[in-house]
Amino acid sequence: MGQARILVVEDEVIVARTIASQLSQLGYIVTGTASSGTVAIAKALETQPQLVLMDIVLKGEMDGITAAGYIREHLDIPVIFLTAYGDDHTLERAKITQPFGYIVKPFTIKDLRIAIEIGLLKHQLELELRENRDQLATLLNSMSDAVIATNEQEIVTFINPAAQMLTGWKEKDALGKNVTDILQIVDEVTEATLENPVTKVLREQQVVYLGEFTSLITKDGKKVPIGDSASPLKRRPDNISGVVVVFWDLSERRQTEMLEQALDKEQELNRLKSLFISTVSHEFRNPLTVIQTAVELIEIQGTNLAESKKHTYLKRIQGAVQSMKKLMEDVLFMGRAEAGKLECNPALLNLEQFCQELIAEFSTIESRPHEIIFTCHSHHTDAVMDEQLLQYLFGNLLSNAVKYSPQGGQIHFDLTCDSVAGVATFQIKDQGIGIPEADKNRLFESFYRASNVKTIQGTGLGLVIVKRCIDAHKGEIKVTSELGVGTTFTIILPLNN
Repeated sequence: MGQARILVVEDEVIVARTIASQLSQLGYIVTGTASSGTVAIAKALETQPQLVLMDIVLKGEMDGITAAGYIREHLDIPVIFLTAYGDDHTLERAKITQPFGYIVKPFTIKDLRIAIEIGLLKHQLELELRENRDQLATLLNSMSDAVIATNEQEIVTFINPAAQMLTGWKEKDALGKNVTDILQIVDEVTEATLENPVTKVLREQQVVYLGEFTSLITKDGKKVPIGDSASPLKRRPDNISGVVVVFWDLSERRQTEMLEQALDKEQELNRLKSLFISTVSHEFRNPLTVIQTAVELIEIQGTNLAESKKHTYLKRIQGAVQSMKKLMEDVLFMGRAEAGKLECNPALLNLEQFCQELIAEFSTIESRPHEIIFTCHSHHTDAVMDEQLLQYLFGNLLSNAVKYSPQGGQIHFDLTCDSVAGVATFQIKDQGIGIPEADKNRLFESFYRASNVKTIQGTGLGLVIVKRCIDAHKGEIKVTSELGVGTTFTIILPLNN
């Protein structure tokens, strides 16, 4: 900060000249000297220095503290006191003017330089902070959303014009009041008083949001539906100094929000449609390629085709057809589910018998050698469930267990019926590759596939279908998994759906 312009106010001529000389040695520009408070103010107005070095005791009616207060308030020029007085009374008076430094005489040229540099830096930081505050205030005052800020005692310290208009409270009346007087919120349906978001933020020390159907009671008693968020204001990470609440009028925007939600849903559906077409096209291409290749080989070799090769080719075609058939079933199932036409038609069936038949049928279709070990832990396994949905459910889980397990691995399928609790618990446990922890929360999203199965054929619809079947039965599913060890799916369904 060299070449800073400095005004020296000192009524001792020799001292003033000495200080001016020292300033010049340090590379500063002395804009002038003054020996009284009145002259100091006039010189400050005339020369516009960047800093004033002020002696507290000056000749005339105006002392240095009074002159410094005027310069600080009206000219916004930082003042550093250079004085021989360091008593408590003088210090307390000096504090009123908010000086940027206070050096007791005698002082060294080094002391002078340090005080000036620190004073100039503090003033620069103050200007930047003030500019940021002004920008923030302008931004908040121009916002269409209402904003109220409080301190840690829930006292209102700021309210922008939008908040004044929405609440009916003027700034002069709102400042200094408890926020619960200004921001009264109730349940829109029951009209029960709700906890103020400021109180909740101070208690939980995190951002909170108003629930649906929340209304504000304005100063004149009107009820206005609002949305809001409240965030803690922090001096330090562990020290909340207040709360800022941002809220908005939903009375005219509710319809707009509904339209926006519909648009967002439509865009999401379009995205899923594109992903669906891409995924299904890719999955259809694989079995079609197998069929085409096998047929071409049969045509080329004709009557010379050995019986063993003919059987192999036909087996390939059969497997590809089965793959396409399953894919089509999955597609049709998801189509019904997305259209809200997925029906659950429960009927009496024996779960033990159902599981045994399902495993037998699955084993004849599945080409990869895996041992499925079924264990029933109950004597009475009658239930009222939708058999077709159960086939979709457990067919997909068994298919995944086979797909992601090494050849020859064991798959355990357990059934337990608890007539007292009224639930049936199914467990399918494999010895496969496992599921990464980061992927577990998204397993049941359409087309989502875990990060470690990207190279294995699949659509990402299997577990979505599983979840839809479970939801249709008002059941639940739990997943535990360990990479390289295996995965266990636990399904709990009501015995009488």
